[in-house]
Amino acid sequence: MKIHPSLHLTWLLVAFLWITGCQSAPPKPGLSEEQVAMLKAKGFKLTDEGWAFGLSGKVLFDNNSERISDASRQTIADITRSLLKVGITGVILEGHTDNYGAPDYNRQLSERRAGSVGAVMEENGMQKQAIQLRGMGQTRPIADNATSAGRKENRRVVIIVVAD
Repeated sequence: MKIHPSLHLTWLLVAFLWITGCQSAPPKPGLSEEQVAMLKAKGFKLTDEGWAFGLSGKVLFDNNSERISDASRQTIADITRSLLKVGITGVILEGHTDNYGAPDYNRQLSERRAGSVGAVMEENGMQKQAIQLRGMGQTRPIADNATSAGRKENRRVVIIVVAD
């Protein structure tokens, strides 16, 4: 029995279409328009690392402390609920210090500060494994450490949202 060559081609074409038709398109990388709009509305700014909340509305700390004020606790809770509402389920928390104290101690203190913010985010629904902590210590000041006002600005945690 001889099979017509065009029948072979037809079956090859059917097999090819069946295989490629079963593949789903990869998800679009990045954030949705709704997510970006919410981040902007809450005061996040686009940086080299992602969308950062910390340049216009910092979570600040007293000297040598990782304790979060009640006002900052409310801000963190509001941000967390807003992130989750638009499907943003993970963050990076960067803790920072002023330049008082030994660099190693400041790195540890800055990580504890990030952990304090992370704990509030967990209390408000974010999963612990979706929160990455970074202790930056005194390595990235945003203000002059020569003044008390500058040192206060440097004692902060920055919340970063990275597009997947």
